[in-house]
Amino acid sequence: METNQISETIRMIDDEHLDIRTITLGISLLDCIDTDVQRACDKIYHKITTTAAQLVPVAKAIESEYGIPIIHKRISVTPISIIAAASDTDNYVPYAETLERAAEAVDVNFIGGFTALVQKGYQKGDRNLIASIPEALAKTERVCASVNVGSSKTGINMDAVAELGETVKKAAELSEMGPAKLVVFCNAVEDNPFMAGAFHGVGEADCVINVGVSGPGVVKRALEKVKGEPFDVVAETVKRTAFKITRVGQLVGQIASERLGLPFGIVDLSLAPTPAVGDSVARILEEMGLEQVGTHGTTAALALLNDAVKKGGVMACNQVGGLSGAFIPVSEDEGMIAGAQSGALNLEKLEAMTAVCSVGLDMIPIPGETPAATISAMIADEAAIGMINNKTTAVRVLPATGKKVGDWVEYGGLLGGAPVMKVNPAASTDFVARGGHIPAPIHSFKN
Repeated sequence: METNQISETIRMIDDEHLDIRTITLGISLLDCIDTDVQRACDKIYHKITTTAAQLVPVAKAIESEYGIPIIHKRISVTPISIIAAASDTDNYVPYAETLERAAEAVDVNFIGGFTALVQKGYQKGDRNLIASIPEALAKTERVCASVNVGSSKTGINMDAVAELGETVKKAAELSEMGPAKLVVFCNAVEDNPFMAGAFHGVGEADCVINVGVSGPGVVKRALEKVKGEPFDVVAETVKRTAFKITRVGQLVGQIASERLGLPFGIVDLSLAPTPAVGDSVARILEEMGLEQVGTHGTTAALALLNDAVKKGGVMACNQVGGLSGAFIPVSEDEGMIAGAQSGALNLEKLEAMTAVCSVGLDMIPIPGETPAATISAMIADEAAIGMINNKTTAVRVLPATGKKVGDWVEYGGLLGGAPVMKVNPAASTDFVARGGHIPAPIHSFKN
């Protein structure tokens, strides 16, 4: 890197909250399949602890040598519904507990892959895994779960959607943090390094290093320098800034890959905010001229931001993947929190924004009394947006037991806290009860 580039990177890190949000090591567990649960769990523990033994030490060494903060070190594994399907049990909690022990042994922050892929239908392992999710999340701290219920090729599995509303409710009853570690997807990707939705796809190599970069503060600071300029200039500024951020992620990923002796997968350039002031996606949108996030124009601003981020990232690195764009988690973004508190930002506006951003309804506290069918209907709406627009969408809503609209819920750390948001009181019960399958749109036949 040139001297001026190094100086610029140091400034972005010191003053503008640039960081590597995560180095995520993807590990295939296909060779751990066994009909005996204990043998399978022993194999899983051995493979993870052997393969990931140096992940955290290497990441810390890179942090120290290059001065680039790496906030989280994580692992993703093959969907456990596939691995456990051959076993002689219908209770998959032992698999989650094994993942927890392995994650603790190698000192990673999270491990993802307690996952089922049911977009076209259930298999034995899928049903067992979904039934095990609430208890598995209540009994573990680092294990994250996800379920993919739809895709642009297959449509939406409405039986799974109905079941997952109940699953989210039960997870909330057993553990306040449970729903924060559960994501329901449409069009889930196989190389996502971000939690709670990361899993190691069956099309991936045996082991691979994926990097997630974040820099909302850097983008906001860049836009401060073009105040009042036309949107052409705004888009170009975001694109150039994303290019610089992606270069940092590529550097870290390549170094980690070399030192660990594992293939380098992708850089996920997702503008992932934190509750810290100066690290907010909402404040970027406001810098474009909105008085507060959630007002009219917010969706257009977010569409520009998401597209420009992707264009800049692709210019910088051939291996951009994952989700790559802009996240809008409410509790993890101080600007989103402020919008929710003032009433400028509501669930309906957030849903509209998910049509143009990276994922979906994310980290949103809702009243604990919200019916399971209403949660299922939220999942169906987001899955429909993803299916029709051929993009990844997701739902991670957090029923807050005993809380009502406006009450504050604190989750801590990167998960932040937020006020409980109002949910439309009209029932969706009969809609969700139909079950069956929403067919794929006509563009599913592009092949």
